[in-house]
Amino acid sequence: EELKYNEPWILQRADPYVYRHTDGNYYFTASIPAYDRIVLRRSETLAGLKDAEEVTVWEKHKEGIMSEHIWAPELHYLDGKWYIYFAADDGNTDNHQIYVIENDSPDPMQGEFRMKGAIMTNPDWNWGIHPSTFEHKGELYLLWSGWPNRRIGSETQCIYIARMENPWTLATERVLISKPEYEWERQWVNPDGGRTAYPIYVNESPQYFHSKDNRTVIVYYAASGCWSPYYCTGMLTADADSDLLNPASWKKSPVPVFQQRPEDGVYGPANLSFLPSPDGTEWYILYQARSVPS
Repeated sequence: EELKYNEPWILQRADPYVYRHTDGNYYFTASIPAYDRIVLRRSETLAGLKDAEEVTVWEKHKEGIMSEHIWAPELHYLDGKWYIYFAADDGNTDNHQIYVIENDSPDPMQGEFRMKGAIMTNPDWNWGIHPSTFEHKGELYLLWSGWPNRRIGSETQCIYIARMENPWTLATERVLISKPEYEWERQWVNPDGGRTAYPIYVNESPQYFHSKDNRTVIVYYAASGCWSPYYCTGMLTADADSDLLNPASWKKSPVPVFQQRPEDGVYGPANLSFLPSPDGTEWYILYQARSVPS
């Protein structure tokens, strides 16, 4: 089966993430509608992921801080072990935090993913979702979406970065590199008038990439409410030789780089994931989108 571009590929999945491993396989994970577990699919081809068996590798706890809202898992292979980063809470989304599980089996579909613990993103234990790691110049970094402070009346999600000591521990304090400031980052009311209970301004789902010549580090992120058609993709760039933990190193595109196309029936394209083609000569962009505006 051939992979078709810009057509629905895997249905009823959000926050999609694909990892290409050295074993030649593609691994797919995503948020599922019940938000109650973490699943993996594997295939030698991207097209094969569509109908590949879905294996549950971790389930939410029966109660406590990891009992609800299992969001946006990402699979990474670091230092010879498998890690999955995700967010969870106790049923109150104000308590959403970032967690890491680890599996030392060569095959992530086998063995057991064990809890390594929470990643304390700041001393106040403020909210955190959409963790994503990347390596740059021999250092491991974590990107995520968090609140500057606890929500009162409205909510502002920002993009943060920190250097990591190891795959489950931060080595530095969090650094804010983007906040919702443009109109296209602050949409929270649907065309039909539907809205959240209070204003929510969103920068989330940060994803690392780089320019072809490797001179520029790129962070793509999702902006505005995911419940709206205005959910779109923004872009931050930094010189590859700059200090990525210095906010001044980062420049934001004043316009979204990927947004809805009502004429094509595609709304809210965001939450990107980058993966190499089978022969390694191209990069593919995986993204989520909806077929209805509200």
